[in-house]
Amino acid sequence: MKIYLAPLEGITNYVYRKVLFECFDGFDKYFIPFIRAKQNLNLSGREKKDLLPENNEGMYAVPQILTKKAEDFIRTVELLSEYGYQEVNLNLGCPSKTVVTKGCGAGFLDRPEELERFLDEIFAKCNIQISVKTRLGMEDASGFPELMKLYNKFPMKELIIHPRVQKDFYKNTPNLEMFAEAFAMSTNPVCYNGDIFCVEDHQRICERFPELDAVMSGRGTLTNPALAREIRGGQALTKAELRKFHDLVYHTYRAEVSGDRNVLFKMKELWFYMGPLFANNKKYLKKIKKSEKCIVYESAVAELFSNEELIL
Repeated sequence: MKIYLAPLEGITNYVYRKVLFECFDGFDKYFIPFIRAKQNLNLSGREKKDLLPENNEGMYAVPQILTKKAEDFIRTVELLSEYGYQEVNLNLGCPSKTVVTKGCGAGFLDRPEELERFLDEIFAKCNIQISVKTRLGMEDASGFPELMKLYNKFPMKELIIHPRVQKDFYKNTPNLEMFAEAFAMSTNPVCYNGDIFCVEDHQRICERFPELDAVMSGRGTLTNPALAREIRGGQALTKAELRKFHDLVYHTYRAEVSGDRNVLFKMKELWFYMGPLFANNKKYLKKIKKSEKCIVYESAVAELFSNEELIL
């Protein structure tokens, strides 16, 4: 079964992906956090760096596109084709209120007729493989079987299903009953996404859905960057490996991002996920969170690695 890295806005960027690939690899696809498709096609500096082939060398990278306008999606696909990408992913799953209120991400799911016209146009006019990442709906999952009938009309590379609704965000338990129904209905290959934090989580999904094509991991990998390797039967994460991984991410950010504040913002996001790997982590994470200078941050991280062990 294939394993994919989920796209998490602001976190799984080119810096994180390159270091993850160098230190652990293990993923069949690395999904790039969404690009906002715009009429003028002006990519931000962040988006350009995320897309540059040299920043994704050696990995199968898939850019994700966020939009509700077919013409903007098509123009963005043309640009991405020039970069050499063979596949793009449509974001129909982002639960963020700033995205949903604009009718994008999971917000598009409430307008199935408009969504069908959108999909009609992009599949007719794009000469590239298109996959779709979706949630079950906005408020509840009762309408998802009808959405599945819509999805089945199009030749998707694959359908990635996160079995939560928008209002769940990342809370509550994934709706595996609705996922099972959708998986049985789908005429496209299906990937499961949601709450795979350890090898046992992956095994439970595989045992329940043995014919599944792929699984996607996001927050689980942010917590344990060796998760894909462990799922494939490799060794568990060691503290030395985590230190090397951390240091490469940190020093790459120091080289790429200006100012201590901006570097530390990125690293604190990572520690939100990695912190629970350590026993007795609270006082060290508090120091990390309060640090405003890199030298203070480095001292707090050194203390944590020196004094505490992993509790995998």
